[in-house]
Amino acid sequence: MPKSDRAAAHSIAFRSEGVTKVYGIGDAAVHALRGVDLEVPIGELVVVLGPSGSGKSTMLNIMGGLDRATAGSVWFMNDELTAMDDAALTRFRRHHVGFVFQFYNLMPSLTARENVELVTEIADNPMDADEALALVGLKDRANHFPAQLSGGEQQRVAIARAIAKQPEVLFCDEPTGALDSKTGRAVLRVLKDVNERLGATVLIITHAAATAAMADRVLNFADGKIREVSLNDTKLDPEEIEW
Repeated sequence: MPKSDRAAAHSIAFRSEGVTKVYGIGDAAVHALRGVDLEVPIGELVVVLGPSGSGKSTMLNIMGGLDRATAGSVWFMNDELTAMDDAALTRFRRHHVGFVFQFYNLMPSLTARENVELVTEIADNPMDADEALALVGLKDRANHFPAQLSGGEQQRVAIARAIAKQPEVLFCDEPTGALDSKTGRAVLRVLKDVNERLGATVLIITHAAATAAMADRVLNFADGKIREVSLNDTKLDPEEIEW
């Protein structure tokens, strides 16, 4: 379904109620999340802002099935993630979710194409590895090893690997954190294209507050809670962002 149709339908990709996360017990307990309620509509590009320790990565890890909430509920579509066992969460991640992290986690002994093929071998309806690399502008670099690629190119390979399984959701945790501003804008352009061309719901965690200008929705975290939710009626292109 095109993004405009998805938005018009007001379908919700993720919903949470009262999500808390506590690490440790007693006096040593750390309250990473303190009752998070949110809704993320299908097909939106969402930027998640907040200082280190504000809970934003913890919340996305729970939404992505990488971690478990201490209390509260999280739904993906009509499925309650917080009620799933480990096997069900593994299936959820495999069938629905792609991940992009600050550090690229590429296999150094494999070419760009082979790194992408690691995902296509286990996906239900994978995109061809060369097609995924073409989408991120690296068609001509498919046979290069990570050491032969720049940081921005390696991050784009990581994005190609994530989108090759054709996920419904793409979680990006500080995807530009290790990049200079010019290269970072190029990576943000790729994420915007993935959102618009593939219709994937994209959530981007970042410290770069200016990135919020390209989002449909902005979630501001502080002290384990969402302090503010804002919507952009007019969005900037990634190339216009300064940070």
